[in-house]
Parts: sequence; structure tokens; C-alpha cells
Amino acid sequence: MKRRRIKSFLRFFLLILIAVAAAYLVRNPEALRHLKTAENHSGDGRSIFSTAMDLIMGEPEEVRKLKKAVIEQTQPGRLEYYFNILQEDEKRLYRQLQAGIETRKEEFYLTSSDSDEISHVYEALLNDHPELFWVKNRETKTTSYREGDNYCQFSPGYSYTEEEIQEAHEAIEKSFREVMDLIPANATDYQKAETVYTYIIDSTEYQESDHDQNIAGVFWKKKAVCAGYAAAAQFLLERLRIPCIYVSGDARGSDLGHAWNVIMLDGEYYYMDTTNGDQPEFLLGDIAQLSEHKTTLMDYLCPFPEEYEMTYTASASFPVPACTSHAMNFYVLNGACFDTYDWQNVYDLCVLRIDNQAAVIRLKFGTEEAFEASREEWIDSEGSGSSAVAQYYMRAHGLNHVDYHRGILKDMKTIYYIF
Repeated sequence: MKRRRIKSFLRFFLLILIAVAAAYLVRNPEALRHLKTAENHSGDGRSIFSTAMDLIMGEPEEVRKLKKAVIEQTQPGRLEYYFNILQEDEKRLYRQLQAGIETRKEEFYLTSSDSDEISHVYEALLNDHPELFWVKNRETKTTSYREGDNYCQFSPGYSYTEEEIQEAHEAIEKSFREVMDLIPANATDYQKAETVYTYIIDSTEYQESDHDQNIAGVFWKKKAVCAGYAAAAQFLLERLRIPCIYVSGDARGSDLGHAWNVIMLDGEYYYMDTTNGDQPEFLLGDIAQLSEHKTTLMDYLCPFPEEYEMTYTASASFPVPACTSHAMNFYVLNGACFDTYDWQNVYDLCVLRIDNQAAVIRLKFGTEEAFEASREEWIDSEGSGSSAVAQYYMRAHGLNHVDYHRGILKDMKTIYYIF
């Protein structure tokens, strides 16, 4: 008798739930759309009880589970810089976005309906994960929710087919193997960073395309713009266990966007801008158009931060670590940075480079005064500096004639001679 009463009570309770749900649907026709969507997402024969609970609680069961899920923390070997500066609720959103995009779901639930919050977290996710390249290039994203809901359905919008993703993955892995082959045994982190820097510059053409914003553009199509360059550097350096942050911002005094990296070497943060390292047009004259005279500008690998920040400023969307050190600057490491100008010191360095069979001589000056003094004698006129170096080059190589080309990067206070 007692068992019958329990069953009768359950039936009565279910009838009440159904009645409540029916009344709710009559008063809220929009809920029908929500119910159908929930059914499409579950596809597992959900019970009347579950559906009634969705209506009573005002949110799908999947959303309730997402709100209770434990937030996965950053795995060893990954930096996830932006994830780790988010608030707790934002971190939950981040993982929901990541799970949906990694599995390439066309639509999935998020535990927020705040479009500004979602956009902020979405940007953080893509900044941290360059390997999610299939949504990084001019993607469209949409959110769907009802007035008063504290959740939504998110549609990322994907740029590639499954076949294209697979082809791009193969090209990406091939590029990584090529980089590994270029890194010497027992390489320092600086040497690894320098290898990545020069590899991206040597193998990529700066050009707008349908793939230019992501790593597929660099490693697969070999054409990209600054976003692709910076994402590719981050992807390679993270796999080499070098902390690397993707940074977006602007050129000062301009509305042109730009992207670069902040990397960590020996416990210090440095800027790294592969895009600006790939610019032969600094050379004087028509020689800049000749591909055989293209040279990598080392000025943007660990540049002096105060010089770099004269041109570029990071977006206010996220804070980024401060860069303050000069220690890993290319010129400092190679004894080619002069705080004062002395003709003999500059000439001696040029001779040393020529004796070491260098075809490119790079010089940097630590002050504006030293740079301008050197520029007057070595660049602006056919002064004693240029003539003396050219004559020494001819003697060293047994030549009667030599063509050489000069270039300057004023913002970086550097001078180039290319023979």
C-alpha cells in the first residue's frame, strides 16, 4: 500500500510539472524555441522531468552542469598568460570557449550572455592559443540568448574545412621539424629565440591574404601579416618551452593595428617583433628591390624597450609585462653597441666583421648624439668611414672593385653596411 502511495505521489508530481510547463509555454511562446534548441543539443532522449526542470529553472541542464564544472587550470608546459589574469567567472567562460572550438562545434552554450565579457574572454583565448587557427582569420561569431537569460549559445564561425585543417596541421608540423633541425645542440634560450625569429622572417612573405592572421598563413601558405607572424613566433617558442605572449596594439600616432610578442629570457621580459624584422626597404636606393640583398633586421629581437615603445603601444584590453632589460639585445651581445661615437672604434668593429667573412655589418648607438655623429660620417656623405671600410673589404677579398649598400633605422639608432 505504501509503495502505491509513493508511485501515485510521483505521478501527481509529474502531472504538476507538466501543467506548470504547459502554462509557462502558453505565457511564453519564445520558450518553445528554447526548448527545441535544448532538445537538438542533447539528442539523448531527455526525460519529461529534465525538460520540465529546464523550464522551471529557466536554463538548460547543460548550462547548469557548466556552472558547476571544475575550472581546469593551466597545464604544465603551457603559459596561458591571458587565462591566468582573468577573473574566476571569466576563466570558466574561457574553458567553455576552448572546449567548443577545439572540437569545432558549430554552436555551444556559455554561462554568460554579456557580449562584452564574452568578446574579452574570446580575445584572451585566441591570444593564448595560436594552434586554434581555424577561427583566427576574419572569423565571424554570433551569440543567441533571450532577454533576462544569464547564458547564451555561441557560434564561433570557422574559416577552414576539415581537409584544410589537416593539410595545415601537416605543414605546421613540418615547419616545427625544420626549426628543430636549425637549433644547435645545447642551445641557449636566446639562440632558440633567434632561430625562430630568423626562420619566420626567411620563410614568410608579408602579404595580405585569406590566411594572413594566423599560423596557417605562415607555415602553410607562407604569406601573412603581423598577426600571423606574432602567432607563429608564439607557437614555436611555446613548443620550445620559452614563455611567449602574443600582444596586439597600435603604432603611436596612427590607427594602424600591429601585433608582436613579449618573450622571457633568463627571467627577463623582452619585445620580439618578427614582422618588423622582415623589411628590406630600409636600404638606400633601388637595391632594396633586389631579393638577393634582403637581410634580416636583428633590431627587433630584444630591442631596447624604450626605443620600441616610442613607436608601439599595447592595447588597453589587457595588461602586459613590462620590458626593461637591454642584456639580450643583439648588438649588446655582439659588442656592436656604442654609447659614445669614436671613429676608430667603429672602424675596428667593421674590420673585425670583415675578417670574420661577414657580408653584413651592423652598428648600434646608445644615444641620439652618438648616432647622429656616426650617421654624418658613415651614411649621409661619402666620408672617410665608408671609403675606409670599402677599401679594407677589397684588400681582404683581393678585389679591385666592390659595391656596397648602406641603410639606417633611425628609431633604433642603427647603421647597416651590406657588401
